Amino acid sequence: MGGRWVAGVLLAGAVLLGACGDPASVPQAAPPAPSVPDAPSTTRERAPRVPVKAPAVLYLGDSLATENHEVLGRELRRDVRAKYTSAPYSGTTLCDYLEGTGERSLVPDADKAAALVRSLRPDFVVLQFWGNAWGYTPCMDGLTYGAARSGYLERYAADARRLAEQIDAAGRDRRPRIVWVLQGPDPITPDRVRRVNAVYEERAAATGDLVADAGRAVSAPGARYSWTQYLPCTAYERAHPDYCTGPGADRTALHRDDDHLHFCLAPTTSTPKPCPVRSPGVLRIAREITRVVGEAARSR
Repeated sequence: MGGRWVAGVLLAGAVLLGACGDPASVPQAAPPAPSVPDAPSTTRERAPRVPVKAPAVLYLGDSLATENHEVLGRELRRDVRAKYTSAPYSGTTLCDYLEGTGERSLVPDADKAAALVRSLRPDFVVLQFWGNAWGYTPCMDGLTYGAARSGYLERYAADARRLAEQIDAAGRDRRPRIVWVLQGPDPITPDRVRRVNAVYEERAAATGDLVADAGRAVSAPGARYSWTQYLPCTAYERAHPDYCTGPGADRTALHRDDDHLHFCLAPTTSTPKPCPVRSPGVLRIAREITRVVGEAARSR
């Protein structure tokens, strides 16, 4: 059973599976969740220039994309007037969105990347994957970032290449630009995300696509790959006190005490859903993706 989100509305039959890379998660259908309230605007912020032609944006990914996708849709619609569709599935990695994986995939055929590109004809395909490292999805064939980390990285790079090729072929004469989202620090295997991000950067450079370094927005200055739970508030967060509520003065919380991976400050549940509370990490990631898409759309 599959489905997708269009402008924050779940179309019939969607299933968002498990938590990102969490073998203990139980896949269940996820009901629509209330949208996160829009952050109030401030006169100190300058509105970005709207593209001449509103871009169509497709957003695919794992549990991080699941928690982000309503906020990202809000930011893209407001800043670039985007026509926005998202189809995230928790617990997935790149191979799940490849056509030809069949029952070994957590993503149904209708929501494979190439299938959605053929039906929606997007201008941009945003891919946000933490890089499932525990062999949770069947299509990884048990490869994990453990003793066989070289095999894991080789397979991950091959899947990135295949996914880009399938998106390219599906676009035909109107190839969408892929936006590879770089991930934030990994508290469990710190070097893994650095290597996964290098795969994304190499793939973007090889095909003339884009990189959105959303991970830098949730990293400490000068410590790109060092995990942290709290960061100094940005000017935007200071102007919006609901986003600047970390312990001590001028600090914001990126993660809950009991979840060092996800950025939603509400508890993770067995039915993955969009983040229902204002969460600085989610907003930082969404705003960086929006900035990259907006700049590219305005230059078209």
